[in-house]
Amino acid sequence: MSSLLEPASAELVIDRAIVWNSDEGSKLYSNGYFGQPVGIRKPKSAEFDKPLELSLIECAYLIQAGFLVVREAKSKNNLSQSDIVERGSELSEDFEDRLMVYTQLRKRGYVVRPGLKFGTDFAVYEHGPGKDHAPLLVHIIPQRKGVVPLDIVRAGRLATSVRKKFIIATVKESGEIVYYSFIWHKP
Repeated sequence: MSSLLEPASAELVIDRAIVWNSDEGSKLYSNGYFGQPVGIRKPKSAEFDKPLELSLIECAYLIQAGFLVVREAKSKNNLSQSDIVERGSELSEDFEDRLMVYTQLRKRGYVVRPGLKFGTDFAVYEHGPGKDHAPLLVHIIPQRKGVVPLDIVRAGRLATSVRKKFIIATVKESGEIVYYSFIWHKP
């Protein structure tokens, strides 16, 4: 991500943050496809005049990288990355594992977007939405939960129906992330 002169400013609203300044939001979006412009399902351009909505995972990542300052809506106090992680963990017990995988994929140069429409955690692009199709779907399963046969069947059915590689990421107790990919053979 190229350097922003000043970190963008966002306001935390329940389980997401809003960058109200459209110029700041456009910069974040154009420098890594962070967030989603409010009311624009598939942006045709990185320039838009709408607020930008960021997930808590994106907030935690961007705060750590120094590209975002998030303030609490009511108190107006700035929140740290650990504040965001705490909030995310209250909403999802797997938040920290998802953040670790998200961060590692971003550091490897991938564009990581929500994978909800595919029934998984992340859709992963090499270049970004609108530039290429996401070749990878990543689903996080914490090691403590383990992979069950239904997870493998779900991966196979989904991956073949959308023609993407399905990857299960698991975070070990040591913090190491292991990725499992499946190749399906049709006889």
